[in-house]
Amino acid sequence: MSARPPVPAPSPAHPSEPSPFHASEPSPLHPSEPHPAPAPRRPLRIVVADDSVLLREGLVRLLGEDGHEVVDAVGDGPSLVESVLDHRPDVSVVDVRMPPTHSDEGLRAAIAVRARLPGAPVLMLSQYVEASYAGELLADGSGAVGYLLKDRVARIDEFLDALDRVARGGTVLDPQVVAQLLAERRRDSPVGTLTPRERQILALMAEGCSNAAVARQLAVSASAVEKHIGNIFAKLGLLPDDAHHRRVLAVLAHLRS
Repeated sequence: MSARPPVPAPSPAHPSEPSPFHASEPSPLHPSEPHPAPAPRRPLRIVVADDSVLLREGLVRLLGEDGHEVVDAVGDGPSLVESVLDHRPDVSVVDVRMPPTHSDEGLRAAIAVRARLPGAPVLMLSQYVEASYAGELLADGSGAVGYLLKDRVARIDEFLDALDRVARGGTVLDPQVVAQLLAERRRDSPVGTLTPRERQILALMAEGCSNAAVARQLAVSASAVEKHIGNIFAKLGLLPDDAHHRRVLAVLAHLRS
């Protein structure tokens, strides 16, 4: 299998267009605190559920080329539930909208799976930003869930990294979902008291980034990230939690309140 070309780092936002994902303040890397390299992806056993034959087969091929084993590929919610209970995969990739009504059958099937197998890792794919779906998926508090837009699949390394984080028990939300949640907060919300850097870090946390991953993306020291996160929790009235996905769920629950 030929090596996949590296994904270029995102360009910083234009100064006149502030974004919660790009800070405008300088952030020198602390020379005494090298950032650990991200853990290599491991081969996974995967169930794929999507009613579009084209996308389903494309996912099967993409995952196979990355060294994973797709143990089953189905096209409706009941088949997903049956397949996961039968194969017990490391993670499932599921379209939100499937037959017969093409509304939220995939989401309902994923929730049913997790009711039978608590904590079963599921990565949902959606055509549009629907923050309420993300909230329903996260509601059981077990972690090991993800919610990405289908466009994200085209960014192959981002998609595969997200899949790996979900399989390891992490929580991953699409940046556009996080941005919508942040944008909908009232000005008098505690989120409004956060600095631009703290909002940026909060967004990365909600996307499922660990402290080390945040430090790498922002080119700052690990201690600086920890300090900012401590300030965020203090301003939002939340206590830090050692379980990474629970920390993300707590933040999102507060943002949605």
